[in-house]
Amino acid sequence: MSCRILYAEDDQTLAFLTQDNLEQNGYEVTHCKNGQEAYDTFISGDYDICVFDIMMPKMDGFELATRIRNVDPHTPIIFLSAKTLKEDRIKGLRLGADDYLVKPFSIEELMLKIEIFRKRSQKTQDDHLKIGRFQFDTKNYLLFDGDQKITLTQRESDLLRLFLEHRNTVLRREEILKALWGEDDYFMGRSLDVFISRLRKILVNEPGISIDNIHGVGFRLTI
Repeated sequence: MSCRILYAEDDQTLAFLTQDNLEQNGYEVTHCKNGQEAYDTFISGDYDICVFDIMMPKMDGFELATRIRNVDPHTPIIFLSAKTLKEDRIKGLRLGADDYLVKPFSIEELMLKIEIFRKRSQKTQDDHLKIGRFQFDTKNYLLFDGDQKITLTQRESDLLRLFLEHRNTVLRREEILKALWGEDDYFMGRSLDVFISRLRKILVNEPGISIDNIHGVGFRLTI
């Protein structure tokens, strides 16, 4: 099954090389030259993964991700950017992006991240899991609290599912990073902290559930 990628990049040379390499490896790539074109294309199309530059004309990647998240909380978004500051990475993740690659990047690294998302989304599993008073619809990335519906991103859903698979057990930080990001480094660790924080805010009103920080080791979902 092919993977449909929406790719937004205003650097035409980089865009050509990246698109060509992805297509040679079997991906279907739609390239857009600016953020507004990418948004219009996303709304009218059907894509498995979005890969966006941040500094683009007409609409930057941050605004593009925000607008897409308002209409689609699920489709994974990977940022590619020359912005190397920690604050930029954290901002991107808080806006709803699922991953962040700093330029220059290798096409192999980008494909690795794309494949991690594909494998997680295609993994066979129970569609509905119970977490305290919550019902977790893993297939559609939804948490139900009675009549309230909470929509998760794929990365949030993958992380919560990983915790549930190892509930009441300490997961080492490097184990989580390798399972979800495919690598263990400082910046991916900061990304993990953002997603942990987002899940804690969602689960905060359920006293029987906590995501505990095991200092110097990792985390434990306690139910």
